[in-house]
Amino acid sequence: MKRRVLAAVMALTMGVMGTGVMAQASDKEPLKVALVYSGFLGDKSFNDLAHDGAQKAAEDFGIEFQELESGEAADWEANFVAMADAGYDLVIGVSTQFLEIMKKHCPDYPDTKFAMIDGVCDAGDNVVSTLFAQNEGSFLAGAAAAMLTTKTDIPGINDQKIIGWVGGMDIPVLHDFYVGYEQGAKYIDPDIEILQSFAGTFTDALKGKELATAQINQGADVVMNVANITGMGVMEAASEQGVYAIGVDTNQDDLYPGSVFTSMTKKVDNCTYQIIQSVIDGTFEGGTSSYMDLAHDGVGLTDFAVIKESLGDQFPQDIADKVEELKEKIASGEIVVDSYEGYGKPQQ
Repeated sequence: MKRRVLAAVMALTMGVMGTGVMAQASDKEPLKVALVYSGFLGDKSFNDLAHDGAQKAAEDFGIEFQELESGEAADWEANFVAMADAGYDLVIGVSTQFLEIMKKHCPDYPDTKFAMIDGVCDAGDNVVSTLFAQNEGSFLAGAAAAMLTTKTDIPGINDQKIIGWVGGMDIPVLHDFYVGYEQGAKYIDPDIEILQSFAGTFTDALKGKELATAQINQGADVVMNVANITGMGVMEAASEQGVYAIGVDTNQDDLYPGSVFTSMTKKVDNCTYQIIQSVIDGTFEGGTSSYMDLAHDGVGLTDFAVIKESLGDQFPQDIADKVEELKEKIASGEIVVDSYEGYGKPQQ
């Protein structure tokens, strides 16, 4: 199947919604949407963003939506198939973990629309995909970390040029995060040392805390979390040890104010909303992919507002200025960020 790439301009005004799953009824049968997660809600990260996008669609369009959560890989396929069997109009796999599951099962349901978030699924003309340029956002995070680790006048920063990175499961999309993080850090300082760990899980905050603490004990004074619920432990460790963390997916800066330096954001909420909206307005086009990159504001860093308030006059404004410069260079193509094998912008 020839796959076309759709450039996606992201809406920036979507807020966090409540917990209901249906807005006021319309004259016709409401669209029924299922979201299937390879993890749990309440992560204050990727999954919660998908929920927020669906909730916003419920508020605006009167859809019904159902969500199935599980941290066990053995459940993911069964949950996905159950939602397809149940006759939902749109079934969304909220993770690259659903790639093989969707390839296997989507062709069996030609009258159902499917969407994959965070990967490209060539499973048929009833499937749309969204891929994020997390490598580009991570490049900015790595550059910020490399600059911060030299600011020894800031409390918590030592005289060693060592930064850390803790991921959840050892899967390709997380390697794409790390490729960008490493490239961004080494763009600033080719000699910087980067400590890398995988927890093997997205749902164990204690494991994340243990790994981050080990990196901090080896000299890392900035540690990026790419680990969902596991990453909560990374940020807790940084806060307790008096160093700095970098959040992921959503704005996590205020979870540990003064300890989270910035967060690398992925606009998963906007993506989920737009997929649902495309079914509502009849523009859903199976066999296509959207690529959410820096140029289209699909990824990025938070604005340092929380850490600025904490550090006051000690906040290193030169880091924020440099990040803006690098963002422009990446968006324009002047800087090309490497991708992990199988990632990067899909070919038209």
